[in-house]
Amino acid sequence: MFRPRVIPVLLLKNLGLVKSIQFKDHRYIGDPINAVKLFNDLEADELVFLDILASKENRTISLDFVRKVGDEANMPFGVGGGIRTIAHIREIISAGAEKAIINSAAIDNPEFIRNAANEFGSSTIVVSLDVKKNLFGKTQLYSLAGTKSTSLDPLDFAKLMEEKGAGEIIINSIEHDGKMQGYNIPLIKKISEAVTIPVIACGGAATLPHLKQAVTEGYASAVAAGSMFVYHGPRKAVLINYPPQSQLKQLFFV
Repeated sequence: MFRPRVIPVLLLKNLGLVKSIQFKDHRYIGDPINAVKLFNDLEADELVFLDILASKENRTISLDFVRKVGDEANMPFGVGGGIRTIAHIREIISAGAEKAIINSAAIDNPEFIRNAANEFGSSTIVVSLDVKKNLFGKTQLYSLAGTKSTSLDPLDFAKLMEEKGAGEIIINSIEHDGKMQGYNIPLIKKISEAVTIPVIACGGAATLPHLKQAVTEGYASAVAAGSMFVYHGPRKAVLINYPPQSQLKQLFFV
């Protein structure tokens, strides 16, 4: 039996590692390549790197950075940030990434996901959905690192992304991001029940029970977190950490 993947999500801002709260208030926490080395030692399942400024600055995540991660990482990793063309995906895969994580371009042009999946295979294409309620209380998708609202319903869009060929979907609750109070379980469950491709829960995890809850109650196929793996203690001292493999097996299989 395979246990769910547990994935640290690392945010890049000007090639530094940062952590956010509700996609704002970014705090610098260190060098990302050093974090990769530490996650190697801790035997993390997989890593995700997201350049939070790339789309807004009309560029892609640094290929030089992707190569450095590829040279260092012992685990699979995916990257996102400004990916809008087949050429972009080809470049980041050539630089060492296993997965392209796409947000804004999927919203602007859903057919891009079909073209990308046909070119590289569905397993390479991950669509990240950033979700929160608008001023009227309606849950909807946001693009450009959570700064641009859309009229799109997350459930309908997740179904569309599966239809277009996405291999996985990341559901990131903006309202839960960095709060360390648990995932948006109802949202994760709704999406997970609507599609057959893997759904990765993201946004709000702080404890091992939070990870388990996303799987057992939200039906997530994998779980991702940021703060949980870079902070330690009530004062949020910066400390790269990751549960031992034995602890994760016990968490999900007991």
